Amino acid sequence: MNNEHKTRVAFTIVTLTTAAIIFFTVRRMRRRKQRESPSSSCYSHSEPKPQSAFKRVLADNSYAPFKHLSFNASKNNGNGSSLHPFQAEITALLQNHQPEIELGAEKLEMNDSYVWVDTEMQLKKLVNVLSKEKFFGVDTEQHSLRSFLGFTGLVQISTQQEDYLIDTIALHDSMEILRPVFADPSICKVFHGADNDVLWLQRDFHIYVVNLFDTSKACEVLSKPQKSLAYLLETYCGVNTNKLLQREDWRQRPLSAEMVHYARTDAHYLLYIANCLIDELKQLDNENSCSDDKFHFVLEASRRSNMICLQLFTKEIEASPGESAALSLYSRHQSNRASPSISNETQFLSIVRQLCTWRDLMARIHDESLKYVLSDQAIVALASRLPASNSEIYNSIVQTDVNAETGLSSSIPSPSPVVCSHLTDICHLLANKLVNHGDIYSVILQKCLGQNGNCKLNISNYALLVNCNVRPTLSSKRSSLKNPRQHSKKASRNLFVKKFSCKSPVYHNCRIFANDGRLLCYCDRKKLEWYLSRDLAKVVDEEPPAIMLLFEPKGRPEDEGNDFYIQSKKNICVGCGEGNHYLRYRIIPSCYRIHFPEHLKSHRSHDIVLLCVDCHEAAHAAAEKYKRKVASEFGIPLYVRRVIHPGQETEKPNDEGGVSPLQLRSAAVALLRHGPRMPHDRREELTEIIKTYYGGREISKEDLEKALQVGMTPHERRKFEKKRGVSSKHSTGSASAVPYEGNDTDYAPGMSNGDTLKVDTLDGSYVNEETRSGDNRQDDSGKPSLASDLAVDKATSNGNTIVVKTTDHDDDETSYSLVDTDESLNKMQPNVVSDEESIKDEDTTQAKHHSKLSLLGHGPHGKQVVDHLLKEYGEDGIREFCQRWRQVFVDALKPRFLPGGWDVKHRI
Repeated sequence: MNNEHKTRVAFTIVTLTTAAIIFFTVRRMRRRKQRESPSSSCYSHSEPKPQSAFKRVLADNSYAPFKHLSFNASKNNGNGSSLHPFQAEITALLQNHQPEIELGAEKLEMNDSYVWVDTEMQLKKLVNVLSKEKFFGVDTEQHSLRSFLGFTGLVQISTQQEDYLIDTIALHDSMEILRPVFADPSICKVFHGADNDVLWLQRDFHIYVVNLFDTSKACEVLSKPQKSLAYLLETYCGVNTNKLLQREDWRQRPLSAEMVHYARTDAHYLLYIANCLIDELKQLDNENSCSDDKFHFVLEASRRSNMICLQLFTKEIEASPGESAALSLYSRHQSNRASPSISNETQFLSIVRQLCTWRDLMARIHDESLKYVLSDQAIVALASRLPASNSEIYNSIVQTDVNAETGLSSSIPSPSPVVCSHLTDICHLLANKLVNHGDIYSVILQKCLGQNGNCKLNISNYALLVNCNVRPTLSSKRSSLKNPRQHSKKASRNLFVKKFSCKSPVYHNCRIFANDGRLLCYCDRKKLEWYLSRDLAKVVDEEPPAIMLLFEPKGRPEDEGNDFYIQSKKNICVGCGEGNHYLRYRIIPSCYRIHFPEHLKSHRSHDIVLLCVDCHEAAHAAAEKYKRKVASEFGIPLYVRRVIHPGQETEKPNDEGGVSPLQLRSAAVALLRHGPRMPHDRREELTEIIKTYYGGREISKEDLEKALQVGMTPHERRKFEKKRGVSSKHSTGSASAVPYEGNDTDYAPGMSNGDTLKVDTLDGSYVNEETRSGDNRQDDSGKPSLASDLAVDKATSNGNTIVVKTTDHDDDETSYSLVDTDESLNKMQPNVVSDEESIKDEDTTQAKHHSKLSLLGHGPHGKQVVDHLLKEYGEDGIREFCQRWRQVFVDALKPRFLPGGWDVKHRI
């Protein structure tokens, strides 16, 4: 019995011991698996962020465009300037609105009392209070370091009785309660520098501001020496404020006493400052009441303020994630190196692109700013050194950030938690092992947010995974055999975008101030540097760059009502908001504009906008259609169809002798190349075309050579003759009258495909490759000047015929010829203006060479239309003509993103 008992005890002990060993073994394996498992390796699982509590976000981190409110989109008032939900209300305020802010003579002293709003009930009570006010002050505080797009951390609202601090983090999903108050046109909202505040409120809460008075815009109109809020607080209220607090972390709760005081100060004194500024504006209005050209200061300040309300928030989306940052880093790196190896530079650029793509996606996935994830200096260092292990990558980033000239903010750890959580991915990326197949976007997305992803899925990055098909990278490969036509069209479009789209931002939004502090215009960096290099200006602000002129300018934009020129502009398509690529587009065709009187061409940028390829094509088609309408309305033919040899005499205006320049050159090319191999009938047909041009006489090889050059510009002719090895000097009288039999085969090889007329794959327009590649003197549609060597003089309309004076450049004699017109040549190259072209230089060059306008383009047509308008209606006719073209543009595109101040009725 004892033995049996002992056996049972021993068995129990062994069983328990075995179970314990198994238990601890399994537990150890689970722990090891958890440590190695990607599902818990990312810092995002253990570091909570305030925005993680948001139940919805209007602007997520995906590549999908931002969606504005559409409930009021049908109220578009017809001018198509945007699809702003409250466009009609804002436009009405631009007409004749004067803000009324009436306070006592004493400024509102700030006490210790304020209301902290962090519940929905309190927010509703605040709305009831504000709905009874005629005006209130508003300011916002943003946080952008630990968020990709940034978010509003606090909204300050001040009335005459109370200051309210709204906790927008706690009330993020309820802030739409404020929407009706901010959209009420009867209540004036006072801001200072509202350009960003207006967009941030749209981005986070769909709150649209209607009826705004911006104290910064009032300072511009009053020509204040400064327009900062700190300056106004000190000048009018005797209050000093520490603007460094603007960079504090406004996510923290509770806010420090110093941050609360700063936030209240920014909004509390706005009403008093606005009241003082409006009084000064009214005083200036009274002083200028006797002036014939009275400038309404109050109305101007109100108008500039409310134009800010018309802005619409857009997400900046790149064609390829991180591409622009990569090209910028590569350019800076290349400029600091002497004679780099091409192979090394290619590898360097490839690594920089992948790192920038990785950083962009990591920032979106973890909802962090780019600079928080990985600094620019660290990317360059990694691409240059190519560290091979995790520890080397870690040390390289730390060393680079410490040695950075600009220094590293103490709030940004180096390396960041994002990098520390994904060191292995960076190591594989540098070794070119991260992407073995597919694009880097899909690989990173699946590793981080896929089924076994190691990063936390949240409301900000969820759309990245769900809507990954909307990303602007190249779509998945499709078989070109399924739809070769569609594939060809897409390839042609991509090629067109790559060749003609602007290669750098068009608008730098640098500012130029007059010597009295009044804003004159926005411009690019090159113009700023021009003034500074000649000691004509001094720098007054670094970011965004701004200078003040040291001399008195000739004119000021507000003196002429040109508020368009003192508004910042975005580098996006004004039609659809596309930011990946854009081209400059001339709303008023150059074929008319180059003939305007010089003083009517002074303000060119108003009628030059940015369009993507699709909107550009639509606008161009509408313009071509309207050109034909103009031609019919004025009875001035649009195109020239017939040309006649200078040696021919014509007696009747309707003489049909002469041939199409295209037909003439095509026949000459065919005879020179393939004459001996042609069927006899076809050779005779083409020969008759050439004979018609020469008046029916027998033709020689030399005649064919000269027929081939009809319509070429001098540049094309020199290039052609150099290519053919022919002397540039030939006399028309030197051509022998030996009949051409088409049996000379050694004459053709000199011709290449570039000498023939070809059809552009984008729009079917006729393009001469030599002209496109070598000559910038084209007609206004972008079509080569096939007959630009024919000088136009005294062109008069006569039914379907216009009389022009033509000059043979190989002869000294000049004769008059009759040329017919035809509107069948209506397919033209789009009006493309590359970003390298200077507007001023182009207009000047075309005006200088107006005597050699293209007979196949709109040279004669454009000049005759402008001359007719000036003769019949004077300069007012030109202005009305410009307005017609703007309306055509607006009707065709319904542009939603035109810059503030753009107007169909803009006066030149």
